[in-house]
Amino acid sequence: MAKNTFRTPPQEEKTNKKRTVQSSLNDDIDVSNKRHPIVQLVISYCIKFLIYFFSISLAWVLVLKFVPIWVTPTMIDRKVTAIFEGRDSEIHSDWEPYENISKEAALAVVASEDQLFPQHLGFDFNAMWGAFRHNLKGKKIKGASTISQQVAKNVFLWQGRSYVRKVLEVYFTFLIEVIWGKERILEVYLNVAEMGKMTFGVEAAALRYYGHSAKLINRAEAARIAAVLPSPNRFSIANPSKYVQKRTNFIMRQMRGLGGKAYIADL
Repeated sequence: MAKNTFRTPPQEEKTNKKRTVQSSLNDDIDVSNKRHPIVQLVISYCIKFLIYFFSISLAWVLVLKFVPIWVTPTMIDRKVTAIFEGRDSEIHSDWEPYENISKEAALAVVASEDQLFPQHLGFDFNAMWGAFRHNLKGKKIKGASTISQQVAKNVFLWQGRSYVRKVLEVYFTFLIEVIWGKERILEVYLNVAEMGKMTFGVEAAALRYYGHSAKLINRAEAARIAAVLPSPNRFSIANPSKYVQKRTNFIMRQMRGLGGKAYIADL
């Protein structure tokens, strides 16, 4: 008696193989999803955090484009430190609109801190590269922060050096360059920059050390204020050292070289 044999048609065999492979893949995906619920949860929270952070920071920057900035993290840090050290903790700060500040003061800080301020988009890459090469030599750490970067750090962040703070500084610098514009950035800088012990802003510095408002500051006075900016707790406007006097004269020459107040007239 002949033996009966059954053979699966080729087309049906291929279909069965595809189903088997697809079923295996689905099983792998199901197992993967079951094995990594924590990863999915972390990713979900990270996405939500980024959305919230971007929304809140954007709103924050938009609000501060229009309202005076009376307090900064740096001011709070100085006050708390003074209290714990038993020193006088009074903060000297007095907000003044840009139009009420001598343009000699505005020009002096640009000449001293960031001469390309009217042209760059928040970052001076040539200066950053030069500072990087300088620091690689193991010498005293040299910074290359623009006025925009300093404002971003002083208003939105904390003092100190870390990669996290630097990344956030780049982010906030970009936002204020786009949203605030140059004149607002310079206005904020002139009002929140530390210009002496417990003294913030050019108006407070002018009243404390010159006895008149920032609107009346002349070129020499403005240059001396700018001269102490690298280390306002070490150098003095009231009792300038030889270094401060030398730096004051240098800044005045730079102000003339830039063309005077016309250099910042079209911010």
